[in-house]
Amino acid sequence: MSKLSPQIDCVIAGRNRLGESPVWSVREGKLYWVDSRGPAVFRWDPATAATESVAMPQIIGSIGLRRKGAGQLVIAMQNGLHGLDFDTGALTFLTDPEADQPENRFNDGRCDRHGRFWSGTMNDTRRDPTGALYRFDGDGRCTKMRDDIIVPNSVCWSPDDTVMYFADTYREIILTYRFHADEGAISDPRPFVETRGQKGRPDGSTVDIEGFLWNAEFGGGRVVRYTPDGRIDRVIAMPVSQPSSCVFGGPDLDILYVTSATQRLTEADLEAQPLAGSLFAVDVGVRGLPEPDYAG
Repeated sequence: MSKLSPQIDCVIAGRNRLGESPVWSVREGKLYWVDSRGPAVFRWDPATAATESVAMPQIIGSIGLRRKGAGQLVIAMQNGLHGLDFDTGALTFLTDPEADQPENRFNDGRCDRHGRFWSGTMNDTRRDPTGALYRFDGDGRCTKMRDDIIVPNSVCWSPDDTVMYFADTYREIILTYRFHADEGAISDPRPFVETRGQKGRPDGSTVDIEGFLWNAEFGGGRVVRYTPDGRIDRVIAMPVSQPSSCVFGGPDLDILYVTSATQRLTEADLEAQPLAGSLFAVDVGVRGLPEPDYAG
């Protein structure tokens, strides 16, 4: 573990093309994340410093834990939702709501506290607004929740389950929805944060125990903590220009793990950012919330 500052450690010095979707497993005491364009799924054990990986056949958007047990994940890829047994590498097809849209792929996603997995799609050929947000229930049902999406990101919820956050990265906005937890419904979309005019765009997010949103600004080289009413509370400058997503982990859920990317960086950029594509741990002085499991 190389020390960068009093706040930030590089825990895995790598070259992920597009590190994304970090998920801390309380059950295992390990961190999972993906290189979307590797494509591969990684598992890191901070107790032993061991890192394992499983190559995947397609671009990966996001992953979530499953209630089936240790090493069991749900994974959103180019052609829909799959189950992954990390220890064997076995994939099990679950569903593909966009089999008729070959240019689309899944991107960011997360499990809610009722065991549902939410993930959005995007056009990976052009940045046309052909994407949608889906809710996958534990019984296998798939429901389209909204459409007209360019690049979906920042799927997460307030601690009291009354607010869902969602970003359309290329529209440079994070929205809030009123979240109806029992039904898994969303309503009343409102602007939460607009990043137009800033260097970076909103990528992956997580929420801490105090209800503040932490957002990785892709291209902006920073992670920003927002108050529940959308004001900037804190800015953490990262040693890379493309932080991509974040999640709380560690035994006390008080470490913010941040993924990053190398895609579209020039040779000069990579020379200036030797840790681009690495995984970072940030001591932010606040705890997060445990990541829920997918019930399917």
